[in-house]
Amino acid sequence: MVALAYTVAFEGVAARLVEVQCAVVAGLPAFNIVGLPDKAVSEARERVRAAITALGLALPAKRITINLSPADLPKEGSHFDLPIALALLAAMNAIPADEVSRQVALGELSLSGDLVTVLGTLPAALAAAEADLGLICPSDCGQEAAWVGACQVTAPVSLLAIMNHLNGKAVLPNAEPGRIEATGCPRDMSDVKGQERAKRALEISAAGRHHYLMIGAPGSGKSMMARRLPGILPQLSAEEALETSMIHSVAGLLGKGGISYARPFMSPHHTASMPAIVGGGRNAKPGEISLAHHGVLFMDEFPEFPRAVLETLRQPLETGDVVVSRANAHVRYPCKFLLVAAANPCRCGHMADPERACARVPICGEDYLGRISGPLMDRFDLRVEVPPVSLSDLTIDTPAESSATISMRVEAARKVQLNRYKGQNGIRVNADVDGEALDEVATPDAEGIDLLHKVAEKYRLSARGYHRILRVARTIADLDGSAGVKRPHVAEAAGYRVTYVN
Repeated sequence: MVALAYTVAFEGVAARLVEVQCAVVAGLPAFNIVGLPDKAVSEARERVRAAITALGLALPAKRITINLSPADLPKEGSHFDLPIALALLAAMNAIPADEVSRQVALGELSLSGDLVTVLGTLPAALAAAEADLGLICPSDCGQEAAWVGACQVTAPVSLLAIMNHLNGKAVLPNAEPGRIEATGCPRDMSDVKGQERAKRALEISAAGRHHYLMIGAPGSGKSMMARRLPGILPQLSAEEALETSMIHSVAGLLGKGGISYARPFMSPHHTASMPAIVGGGRNAKPGEISLAHHGVLFMDEFPEFPRAVLETLRQPLETGDVVVSRANAHVRYPCKFLLVAAANPCRCGHMADPERACARVPICGEDYLGRISGPLMDRFDLRVEVPPVSLSDLTIDTPAESSATISMRVEAARKVQLNRYKGQNGIRVNADVDGEALDEVATPDAEGIDLLHKVAEKYRLSARGYHRILRVARTIADLDGSAGVKRPHVAEAAGYRVTYVN
């Protein structure tokens, strides 16, 4: 007899349906798994054998063959345990074969038959919904999978529980969708004293998702401001939360409670490798730039990152996705993130202070910031010099503006952009707009155009720099509540572009 079950194999954040075929035929007793299984899948036969034995059942003294179809698709991961067990039990007539064939199953089995949490439940639920099938997954993954809402999700705690469910002895309820409520950011912008220009640029960056570079002496508050950025960003929309959670599900970063509507904030150390940042490794897993999708990637000590790592950021910053190419895999991950970088002006960090600077000034500053290539520097829309905080700013009693107040302005500007670009695929914020669409929404008035042309000619702006000023000016106008882009908006946007770090 041949019984069927279904599961998925992952290609990036996409889940491809896999048919698990089980044949129990006469012959010498054997248990084989074919269909390009990796080591974890091949070892499933021992876990399945032990789990079924724990139920008080014995495998038939026949030849058992499990085929994972399509056979040319690599199968990786321990989540194949459950579908293999279900297909085998159906072939043994222990559970109804027709019920098993209407489900997509994934889960790792312990030797006692309990189900262990696995990665990628959310993409698997989407694949099951597209195939008009149900989903069976471990209980800890049920809230995550049920959030899709388009398929019936059953989340048993053990193999015995799902057997009783399929046999109608103890029917399990459908899993309910879970959600991790976003808590307020413990870090507030009111903690930052002074640095009004840098905080203003941070607000513009958050409103339009413009990449932001801060350069200043140690202790001037660069990292402090960057770590307060999540507190002024609006929550993820339902569509954004789904896209982000699919990546985090594949990476195993989703909690048991379900998905989160808080924007991700990733802050890799400058010793991180290229696969850790852009993705890769043996299984082509997502990197920090994909984990920061629709959120923030903060790179402190920016020039200290390896040059090769920095250069790999150039294409993802433009395209919003990254292709991880390996000998056995070509995987595409989305990565529309806000890059916030912080750097010292030189290695010692005190280039602007004659009394504390080293003897190599200004050559040390040129060498240090020279690690950031011109093409990469050109991709930063906002570049701000962050001076040391004065003593008067530190001791002032007047409270600074809170994150809640700034967040209201940012959210209002984001809503304006959502309405403006409604129906335009892939465009949510001003940083996404380009070409004719940019000309339609960001062309300044006559005085603004005149100023922009003078700036472009004086500073010899690239075409990218010219259009980035327009994008930032459009965001500043949105924050100002202005329908059109005017000369003051262009002037402020240009001031963040043509600094000494240009």
